[in-house]
Amino acid sequence: MSRICASCGKRPQVANNVSHANNKVKKWVYPNVHRMHFVFTNDASGKVHRGNICTKCLRGTSIRKIV
Repeated sequence: MSRICASCGKRPQVANNVSHANNKVKKWVYPNVHRMHFVFTNDASGKVHRGNICTKCLRGTSIRKIV
C-alpha cells in the first residue's frame, strides 16, 4: 500500500533515533494516511475519488469524506 497522501503529497521521511549517548540511527517516519472515498470541495464536477488521505487534509476544508 502506498503511504503517500493523494491531496498534499505527504510521504514518509527519514529521521534519526537519538540515544542518550547521542548515537544516531536512521528510522522512517510515516504519515497517518487512510484509504477512503472522498471529494475535493473545490472541484465543480463533484467526482468521487478513492485514495490515501492524511488526517491533516481530512480535517481541513479541501477534502470531504464520502460515507
